[in-house]
Amino acid sequence: MENFFNYITKPLNPEDVDLWFRINNVIPEKLELFSDFSQSLNLIICETYLGEELKSNETKITLSNEDNEKHFSWCWNKTIDNFKKENLTFENNGEHYEYFKSFFEEIFYNQKEKVVRDSINNFFNDLFDLNKPFTKSDLDMISAIYKLLDKNLKK
Repeated sequence: MENFFNYITKPLNPEDVDLWFRINNVIPEKLELFSDFSQSLNLIICETYLGEELKSNETKITLSNEDNEKHFSWCWNKTIDNFKKENLTFENNGEHYEYFKSFFEEIFYNQKEKVVRDSINNFFNDLFDLNKPFTKSDLDMISAIYKLLDKNLKK
């Protein structure tokens, strides 16, 4: 249990983080790009989602899983198109799509707590913040996102 606690909470030395970046070929500018991509996707999802819970005296509309999947797909394609306008072309489909779809299904669409859904932007801001101490858990998540998006960024 102590190892897991250290994995998610114990900050690494900055030298170890730099070494990890070099070993994994993480380029800070690309990391910033992938942060922007993640945050842009989240913003579009949050701003266009129609299934938000309403006040108790209003009619509540519940969206099906199929509706949520269609919404995510639309938001994903919109994000891809927005980056394409900046001459940054990502593949539309692939493991990166499945990764983000699973993430948002769990943390956004199937989440009952509004505070958790609203914290996704802060999560991405914190995860990609190069000026903060990183844990091993942070580096593993960054590595997964970085590799998936880098693999699907057309060069």
